[in-house]
Amino acid sequence: MNDRAASTASGGALRGIRVADFSRVLAGPHATMILADLGADVIKIESPEGDGTRQWSPPVNAVGQSTYFAGVNRGKRSVVCDLRTPEGLARAAELARTADVVIENFKPGTMERFGLGYETLSAENPGVVYCSISGFGDAAGRDLPGYDLLVQAVGGLMSITGQSDAAGGEPTKVGVALVDILTGLNAVIGIQAALRARDGGADMSGSGRGQHVKVTLLGSLLSALANQASSTLETGVAPGRMGNAHPSISPYETLDAADQPVALAVGTDGQFARLCEVLGVPGLAADERFATNPQRVAHRSELRAALAERLRTRPAAEWIEAFTDANIPAGRVNTIAQAIELAETLGLEPVAETAALGPDGERHTLRSVANPVFLSATPARYAAPPPGVGEHQDASWLPR
Repeated sequence: MNDRAASTASGGALRGIRVADFSRVLAGPHATMILADLGADVIKIESPEGDGTRQWSPPVNAVGQSTYFAGVNRGKRSVVCDLRTPEGLARAAELARTADVVIENFKPGTMERFGLGYETLSAENPGVVYCSISGFGDAAGRDLPGYDLLVQAVGGLMSITGQSDAAGGEPTKVGVALVDILTGLNAVIGIQAALRARDGGADMSGSGRGQHVKVTLLGSLLSALANQASSTLETGVAPGRMGNAHPSISPYETLDAADQPVALAVGTDGQFARLCEVLGVPGLAADERFATNPQRVAHRSELRAALAERLRTRPAAEWIEAFTDANIPAGRVNTIAQAIELAETLGLEPVAETAALGPDGERHTLRSVANPVFLSATPARYAAPPPGVGEHQDASWLPR
């Protein structure tokens, strides 16, 4: 493709790839931020009002942006294209025709009505990789609204999340829009696979043609249900809510110490024997009710009571130190700030920093969670902060 603008990043595995990003809110923007981190030139195409998450505040960052928006839009350029006007539609079409990747998450059929659907664009730009994100697909589910909470409910996740009925619980959503995040990750996988098929590998034997990548929120959730979905398909029995316990492993849950909960992830009989030693009840490991994992699962409530009695005798920090020394997986239930601090102490470099001018004319450092993928030769780059609405509208690189 011609007239390739330099990436906002100075390098990266995807340098030279231009992305026309028509997506809004979370799943699509999360996907395109990952592409930007990896070196792609991401052009965020917004309405005059901007991405709706720009208004989802408080909280705001140091330059007054919604932290929701800022958390998934670093490294991009913003161009306003009002698709309701001929001028805006023409500009958007030109950006799409010069892109390697087009990504959108409008209601199915919307981009076709604008003349920006896959069939139209691929006829003019045969190499385009076109990614469509929807809630429930473009067939029978095309008119269903794709909201994360809704998909968590109808997709089964809420049925296995929360305390049991016996404990007075109710179906509960996860504390973040997890289905959107999973869908964004699947979109990145599909886009990169399609780019690989188009361009080929070292032998450069690719087809030269792009393809249509389709990702749904419901499909992404069902795939992520993993062992729970597998057990349902194989046994016909729907799993229920178990709080923090695991349906197939015990003890694998949180238990209360003297002052706060301790997360225990005991996955082997050897770990369980060491746990009993540290707790001062070695006889539990030889008890026929608890000697093997299937027996521990069958006698979960008795085991929980026996372990809880011992754990309540000492503070969590003391138990965790002792468990860690004995190579028993255990930890406290951290806040997000504590989790980030832990990652920093482990040398994982979890925070990305970019500089931005604020309304006060001063430069401010913006912090966000770093890309978690480590690449030894082409690491993620964080060259640009989240853009203002239409910040790059008049840049000379825009197609004319």
